[in-house]
Amino acid sequence: MVRIKATVPRRKARKRVFRQTKGQFGHRKNRIRQAIRSLIKGMSYAYRDRKVKKREYRSLWIVRVNAACREEGIAYSRFMNGLKNAKVDINRKMLAELAVSDPDGFRKLVELAKQSVSQPAVQSV
Repeated sequence: MVRIKATVPRRKARKRVFRQTKGQFGHRKNRIRQAIRSLIKGMSYAYRDRKVKKREYRSLWIVRVNAACREEGIAYSRFMNGLKNAKVDINRKMLAELAVSDPDGFRKLVELAKQSVSQPAVQSV
């Protein structure tokens, strides 16, 4: 009798790992131990970086809004405070898009923020 080592489920599992590590460098893509190690590491990076991606985009939007604000002569923090005082509820993603694609609209928001900063809203106690 011949002992069969690679049964159908085992071959299927190995093929799945190799499919997922396709594109890896060197033996990471075609040796099962290295492939599994590489796959686990890659999956953990993917999980982590799905969270990091959100932070990076928010930072990018803030940088863009800040640059547009500086061109209009106001600091980012004063601009955001002015919008808050004027009760303008618009997220940073849309502000960044406005700053890039519609400078006139963004300029109007800056003017509104400047007015709100000079006259802060009355707090009800």
